[in-house]
Amino acid sequence: MCGILGVVATTPVNQLLYDGLMVLQHRGQDAAGMATVEDDAFHMHKGSGLVRDVFRTRNMRALPGNMGIAHCRYPTAGSAFDSSLSQPFYVNSPFGIVLGHNGNLTNTEELKKEMFRQDLRHINTHSDSEVLLNALAHELQATAKGYHLDLDTIFGAVSAVHRRCRGAYAVVAMIAGYGMLAFRDPFGIRPLIFGSNETPEGTEYLFASESVALDTLGFKVLRDVEPGEAIFIDLEHRIHQRQCAQNSVLAPCIFEFVYLARPDSVIDGVSVYEARLHMGEHLADKLVKHIPVEEIDVVIPIPDSSRPSAMQLAQRIDVPYREGFVKNRYIGRTFIMPGQATRKRSVRQKLNTVAQEFKGKRVLLVDDSIVRGTTSREIVEMARAAGALKVYFASASPPVRYPNVYGIDMPTRSELIATGRSGEEIAREIGADALVYQDLDALKASIRELKPSLCNFDTSCFDGVYITGDVSPAYLNAIELAREGDGAAARDEHWSSNQLQLNLMSVD
Repeated sequence: MCGILGVVATTPVNQLLYDGLMVLQHRGQDAAGMATVEDDAFHMHKGSGLVRDVFRTRNMRALPGNMGIAHCRYPTAGSAFDSSLSQPFYVNSPFGIVLGHNGNLTNTEELKKEMFRQDLRHINTHSDSEVLLNALAHELQATAKGYHLDLDTIFGAVSAVHRRCRGAYAVVAMIAGYGMLAFRDPFGIRPLIFGSNETPEGTEYLFASESVALDTLGFKVLRDVEPGEAIFIDLEHRIHQRQCAQNSVLAPCIFEFVYLARPDSVIDGVSVYEARLHMGEHLADKLVKHIPVEEIDVVIPIPDSSRPSAMQLAQRIDVPYREGFVKNRYIGRTFIMPGQATRKRSVRQKLNTVAQEFKGKRVLLVDDSIVRGTTSREIVEMARAAGALKVYFASASPPVRYPNVYGIDMPTRSELIATGRSGEEIAREIGADALVYQDLDALKASIRELKPSLCNFDTSCFDGVYITGDVSPAYLNAIELAREGDGAAARDEHWSSNQLQLNLMSVD
């Protein structure tokens, strides 16, 4: 999960990019970067940290030009503290290209070997985004007639990238002397939307991970970039678009609607806020089958993503909704912090209880999801310490039992509290008196009710069905070994083979 922006404007874009990154900061807090182009020359600045810390006045002055891309990074691969992994990435041969990428490739190692031995390209970091950049650069070189690019060449190169690269990728890139290119993987796993703004000097265009960036920057939403589609905007601000993948199918990551995206965003035509309201309604319908409503005195959300679901749930079961936790706005989201110890330590810095909402009451806590369980356990303890008589817990999404390999930092089974445990066992682990999870079919229905034509989703972290069809147990084991070291194999010996039976699915 990262945030990407691409702007083609009639005036300098550095401030637009900065403001857009601030709006997308929730998608990545590890690093940020911008690249602009002026007279065929790229200017770039990037570094580790929050957007406000990476860019100073002197950095902004060094980013001239009316076209640019920007990126805020969330560590899906490699070290969270390795500044060399900050984006955008740049390559200068045979065409100057800078690229920003949201997602995660699933065949990175295979591509690295191909590029070194066949393409004669050297990958200098552990980032799959640098691999993707070099794949695009190589395919442009292979498709071009000489050293000139035309539309057929550009779109043909994207088609070749789709054939070579597997996994999730939403991309914005600039090609020096030609224009801006944006494209999305054939399943549209990660979001990408674009819009326009009319000015006296001409039309401006903006690509972004979420529609909220377009709203706040004053751009009119045109549409989402389709799965497998590429859109190219030339130096004259003319739009060219083409479907570059065979058999593309829209199957967005359902976790975007659950947690990742801002509630005021619209993704693939679905309001994230409305989807979360529907999640609350479906969760309420299941809750009443497992916990008597008269046993609940108050419904309290765990801020911020769960608020719409908790509010709608409380209304549906006719129980008071109260804000029982106050969030420190200056502490990052614990889910995307790089280390487990850091996440645990930060929970109590991040949240504090409003004691009167807990004392002497039977409370239902509602969260959007339970991933590692660290935050949930700490929050239940906080509720009891504040005087709660009973603490029930409800999750607006199903149990997270499988790794997500498409750009969310939950790659190992040992980190997922739901893997290998029943609902009752998870409740004991987090210290709750009872626990209710959303059903997967109900979660899907929450979104389909808003857009019936949206039939497919990537729900791999819930059901082990990997939409790209190339994720095997061996691949997941390799990720774990790389992440945890050789000790991971010993720690996971108790997982029987039937617990890792993945319903691999490919779409013809």
